[in-house]
Amino acid sequence: QVQLVESGGGLVQAGGSLRLSCVGSGIVLGLNGMGWYRQAPGKQRELVASVASAGTINYVDSVKGRFTISGDNAKNTVYLQMNSLKPEDTAVYYCHLYNLAIWGKGTLVTVSS
Repeated sequence: QVQLVESGGGLVQAGGSLRLSCVGSGIVLGLNGMGWYRQAPGKQRELVASVASAGTINYVDSVKGRFTISGDNAKNTVYLQMNSLKPEDTAVYYCHLYNLAIWGKGTLVTVSS
């Protein structure tokens, strides 16, 4: 069974950092073709960062310069490093594998002011 499992969320003060992980189960993950999304309470799910099949990386404007998507093939894991966190970053964060349209169950990030 192919699954994506996120972890690394939690409660952090504004200005702090977190690193989210997305581990693949039943599938070999690569950075290309992966994305991180988030959904804040009462809002639609939005793209945070993505890597196209050709390797082009895209970030939503609100996280540029603060968030970094990366991967570790040996660990079958894709990461989202989040620095200088703001209260408006509070959301459930999901990883997504585009070619199989698979989502993880999400990990909650709460940033206090």
